[in-house]
Amino acid sequence: MSHSYHPTTRVLALLELLQNHGQLSGGDLAQMLDIDRRSLRRYIVTLEEMGIPIMTSRGRHGGYSIMPGFKLPPMMFNEEEGFAIFIALSAARQMKLLDVASSIESAQSKLQRILPEKIRQRLLAADVAIEFNLQSAAIPADKEMLAMLSHAIAHKQTVQFRYRGANEVESERAVDVYGMAFHAACWYFVGFCHLRQDIRSFRLDRLGHIDLLKHDFDAPVNFSALGYLRSTVATIPRNYSVEVLLKTDLQSARKYLSDAIAVLEQTNEGVLLYNQSEDLSWFARQLASLPFDFEIRKPAKLQDELRRLAHHLLVQFSSEI
Repeated sequence: MSHSYHPTTRVLALLELLQNHGQLSGGDLAQMLDIDRRSLRRYIVTLEEMGIPIMTSRGRHGGYSIMPGFKLPPMMFNEEEGFAIFIALSAARQMKLLDVASSIESAQSKLQRILPEKIRQRLLAADVAIEFNLQSAAIPADKEMLAMLSHAIAHKQTVQFRYRGANEVESERAVDVYGMAFHAACWYFVGFCHLRQDIRSFRLDRLGHIDLLKHDFDAPVNFSALGYLRSTVATIPRNYSVEVLLKTDLQSARKYLSDAIAVLEQTNEGVLLYNQSEDLSWFARQLASLPFDFEIRKPAKLQDELRRLAHHLLVQFSSEI
């Protein structure tokens, strides 16, 4: 345990150790808390002053323990709240979002201890029974890095770091961080790059050491890092530039087309769809699945792919009659 911990934090940690282990020797407790015997005795007295009955037994197998039968007042979670927290922790553990799997399991254990037995049994059953069809993180995020970037976003502070690009070339960057998101199995942050003089996205697992600079900035209003990442994927230059007019409204179009597939723009005629595609046959199948009419503006080859798809379906249907 770090020497910078506040005494109150150590008192609570001492209480947690006694709750978890039943009885521990003074030497073991002092070692676990990284304190001396005098400080340990002072923290024991603090717990007693808080009304927690601490039992002390002397001798070779002696130590400290909480009086049997004593229960701390439970945190007040109803069944829905407890279930929601537990499921969120289970999802975080299965997706490997952070490099703190043991801490997530510890938090789940604490939650189980403070809930009534009936709810606890339901949570244990859910943890075993439920699997999440979610994309796991390729590389779990470093918690210290997440914390520092979160601080930079909240306080609008520029960060400086060394970055290794996809081409393995390293460069020194200074970025005004606008937001952070988990997308396509990776953690990213998005902001204004002073080197490129434009908004850029950066993968956390390609960062070197991060420093906070004494330089603040004004972030765009309502900026969405996830929205930026999705639209960037949809607009990366590829073999075919697609433009389609959808005969519907923007809200309906978004029910069937994600930001990762296309950029959508409301117009007087309908919704304009913009996409960069490598595979027009795949995109033709996406269009064919839509419940509303559409008009292909470009490329002409996309119309050919739709005709081939329609012919294939007619042949399949005719053969089954």
